Amino acid sequence: MPRFFLENIDLNRPVITGEDAKHIGRSLRMKPGENVTVCSCSTDYFCEIESVTADEVYLKILDKRLCSAEPTIDVTLFQAVPKQDKLELIIQKSIELGVKKIVPVLTRRCVSRPDKNDFEKKKERLNKIALAAAKQSGRGIVPEVGTLITSEEAISQMSGYDCPLMLYEEGGVRFSEINTENKKSFALFIGSEGGFDETEAEAAKKAGISQIWLGERILRCETAPLTAMSILMFITRNL
Repeated sequence: MPRFFLENIDLNRPVITGEDAKHIGRSLRMKPGENVTVCSCSTDYFCEIESVTADEVYLKILDKRLCSAEPTIDVTLFQAVPKQDKLELIIQKSIELGVKKIVPVLTRRCVSRPDKNDFEKKKERLNKIALAAAKQSGRGIVPEVGTLITSEEAISQMSGYDCPLMLYEEGGVRFSEINTENKKSFALFIGSEGGFDETEAEAAKKAGISQIWLGERILRCETAPLTAMSILMFITRNL
């Protein structure tokens, strides 16, 4: 069943507008009587199309329930900016795995070093990738791709999470040694191709961020966040 997102939904007579409405009418060629799913605030609304115009699709709600695809924990991925289009892959796959937000970070060893203004121009495309991934994976929300920040800003923001974690190639504890009981918000800090330098790792440690080690094998920067997300979702019974 086609899936669409609305920030606010009129429970009396929901309506889909804009590009989604055009997609329903022109691309999918859907007609009154056919069904779509509308997601709003982690709730799935199962709807029947009542009418289709050039720019609007009016619906009737048949049933609703909380989206079963949403994990019981909130995970924010603080991802050091990698080269080329690797960030697009990380965004797509981490959303499939259940991430709530992706925050791009400029660390000392990032090879790709966009300035904030240039990166802001890319955010529209990155958030379109996030939307497509959320639709494909049946999510109840559309995870946001945030503004580019520094490693110092990332470490500061992570202190507000129940369980802040940094993947560090020079050592640390395993995921199995982390206490995740009764923790609701998690932050994962992942390096770029060059990993983290010692000053960043030390600053994170002083801020109370646990360092996680994934073993002797060196993972690519696009593999590490997906591995970490998978393990975290598994040990919190969300996978």
